[in-house]
Amino acid sequence: MSLESEKKSMKRKFSGEVVSAKMAKTIVVRVDRFKLHPRYQKRYRVSKKYKVHDPKGQYQVGNTVEFVQCRPLSKDKKFRVIYK
Repeated sequence: MSLESEKKSMKRKFSGEVVSAKMAKTIVVRVDRFKLHPRYQKRYRVSKKYKVHDPKGQYQVGNTVEFVQCRPLSKDKKFRVIYK
């Protein structure tokens, strides 16, 4: 029983900037992270875009949002916004 509760709480949580809000109930969020080059030891930025479910439609381009992994809502949408 405790294993199941641990699995449910291990959802991935991200924070990023909204880059598109043109779709209905969906926003596109860019998440930036820094990696270290293995040879030259220089940090560089890597970014990835996620489609996030925003049922209220309150976020616009430029906002910073937090979102968490959930069940698949469509082919590409597997995350939902955390409202504060």
